[in-house]
Amino acid sequence: MKKILKISIFIFYFLFIGFSLIFHLESGELIAQNFLSFAFSMLKIVPVAFVLIGLFEVWVKRETIEKHLGDNSSWLGFLWAILLSGTTVGGLYVAFPIAAVLHKKGAKLSVIFTYLGASAICRIPMMIFESSFLGIKFTLVRLLVSLPLIIISSVIMGNILTKTNYAIARH
Repeated sequence: MKKILKISIFIFYFLFIGFSLIFHLESGELIAQNFLSFAFSMLKIVPVAFVLIGLFEVWVKRETIEKHLGDNSSWLGFLWAILLSGTTVGGLYVAFPIAAVLHKKGAKLSVIFTYLGASAICRIPMMIFESSFLGIKFTLVRLLVSLPLIIISSVIMGNILTKTNYAIARH
């Protein structure tokens, strides 16, 4: 039943776009333009990102991840997660698969959450763009406020999930 509903929504979406293009409905045409723009930008990033994620999974040893980002890692694990997130290209589209690889290789949950949070705010290209428009002072204040909050919330979430014996659902 769910599969039929998903397929029906998919078909309805493209019928609406086709109808809008034929009868020049402005909202439908804008939706089509946004869809194509998003799809092309994803096609530029995702294939290369997944190749790099695959190489990361093969080349980086489990022992290395466990040593630097695992249960016995110190505060340096959070620093490594923030540095890794700064170099992640593609935003959260790429960050989530990398987080899955980190989890699979034995990284601590709080470090993974820190990586995900930091990848949303600490990407180097984004910070350069932001500082050029809003100033370096603004960017530094934002980072100095955001990063401790991300780390604190990551530690809390990691501890709660670890104590409650979380399990990742497999589909």
